[in-house]
Amino acid sequence: MRKPQAAVGSGRKKQAASQKGREQRSLRSSQAKPPAPDGLAGQQEEEVSQTPISPYHLFRDKAEVIAFRRSLLSWYDREKRDLPWRRRAEDEVDLDTRAYAVWVSEVMLQQTQVATVINYYTRWMQKWPTLQDLARASLEEVNQLWAGLGYYARGRRLQEGAQKVVEELGGHMPCTAETLQKLLPGVGRYTAGAIASIAFGQAAGVVDGNIVRVLCRVRAIGADPSSTLVSQQLWSLAQQLVDPARPGDFNQAAMELGATVCTPQHPLCSSCPVQSLCRAHQRVMQEQLSASQSPPGIPDMEECAPSTGQCQLCLPHTEPWNHTLGVTNYPRKPSRRPPREEHSATCVLEQPRAPGGARVLLVQRPSSGLLAGLWEFPTVTLEPSGQHPSKALLQELQNWAGPLPATQLQHLGEVVHTFSHIKLTYQVYGLALEGQTPVTTAPPGARWLTREEFHTAAVSTAMKKVFRMYEAYQPGTCRGSKRSQVSTPSGRKKSSRGQQVLDNYFQPVSSAAQ
Repeated sequence: MRKPQAAVGSGRKKQAASQKGREQRSLRSSQAKPPAPDGLAGQQEEEVSQTPISPYHLFRDKAEVIAFRRSLLSWYDREKRDLPWRRRAEDEVDLDTRAYAVWVSEVMLQQTQVATVINYYTRWMQKWPTLQDLARASLEEVNQLWAGLGYYARGRRLQEGAQKVVEELGGHMPCTAETLQKLLPGVGRYTAGAIASIAFGQAAGVVDGNIVRVLCRVRAIGADPSSTLVSQQLWSLAQQLVDPARPGDFNQAAMELGATVCTPQHPLCSSCPVQSLCRAHQRVMQEQLSASQSPPGIPDMEECAPSTGQCQLCLPHTEPWNHTLGVTNYPRKPSRRPPREEHSATCVLEQPRAPGGARVLLVQRPSSGLLAGLWEFPTVTLEPSGQHPSKALLQELQNWAGPLPATQLQHLGEVVHTFSHIKLTYQVYGLALEGQTPVTTAPPGARWLTREEFHTAAVSTAMKKVFRMYEAYQPGTCRGSKRSQVSTPSGRKKSSRGQQVLDNYFQPVSSAAQ
């Protein structure tokens, strides 16, 4: 879930005259039409925008909008969390450096918890405090620092964007939401609006997961928030509400509200600064009042009354209001496809007596696709009709390490790791080259690393899980004599397709089995 970002606050007062000119240009651009939702065709947008919207889902007048802004910003000034990207944005004088710092925080916080990001953000900004520093870095360095944060393409696109700013834009960040989205790789509508509002003071509304939840509850929007109609309406509301005097603070306040008060499951309505303007809360209060009357009365509250047919923003008639859910009736979660299942076999190949300490073999993934450019243990994809997984894995190992002795591959168990759209199950093997003459070199695309080097290398969380399993089953460790259930044929679960495919494949295999 996306989390709140950095405030500008008093930092804008510190700008030099030339920098203020750039801010003024960006503020003038805020009057332009906001960019269309990502991927929405112009004709489709025009058709959707003509759909009549019930006043129930809108703000009545300017006074109500101003009251919302005032209440939210007053609360934010009192309650906002002290976060490193907020401090940096408040203190930074140079607009390009400020925009870069906001950009980094926004990208890191996509689908990642604030608590996780703090340490990564601090180390990143210490290593690459300016756009120019990041542009000079290698992709290997970027991947290494990003390792464990997930969604690795984010770091790669950040670096590509920094290189473009330095090499093609004269080292100056685009200063409007429209140009940010147009010119920088990986910057979508939300990120562009966040940078423009926080760093440059453009009155650009933004919509992330937290703001979706806040707006859906405040205006009782129960339809699928991922639909084109609802998405467009949420962006329209965000643009209407953003405070032109403090756009960056307002956007962060809305996100902060969703992250800390208007939470998904247990909202703190009694602490909400816009409670009096929340239609979801009003409905809960009216129901409680009606229930307390004897005999029960008819709730006296404003309701959506579309002139014809079913309102396209209300709760669907197939999922009506559930009084046990209260305000969490909004928003309704859209149906999501389950991640597709994939299966691989991977092996930790180790030289226990290598000079300088035991070393393990890592190979680099392709430069595009899932986990692009990261390092992993030699791995093969498993198919239902494919060859014996141990045999296929041994062949892959020999492609990188040369002829191997007739040593058995030891199956250790399985590791399951879920990416955004893939559930990947690794069958984990180990192979220690005991008695072999240590090898100190590796072919291009491969490395022999010590265990210490492995822990600082650009490897995915999944590979770290694999290595933890390997370490747990080494001879001499407290768990070394134990085997996981999945590694024993009699104890394996057979519920997944992958287990069924591998039912007959868990016996150790030697190099002679090729």
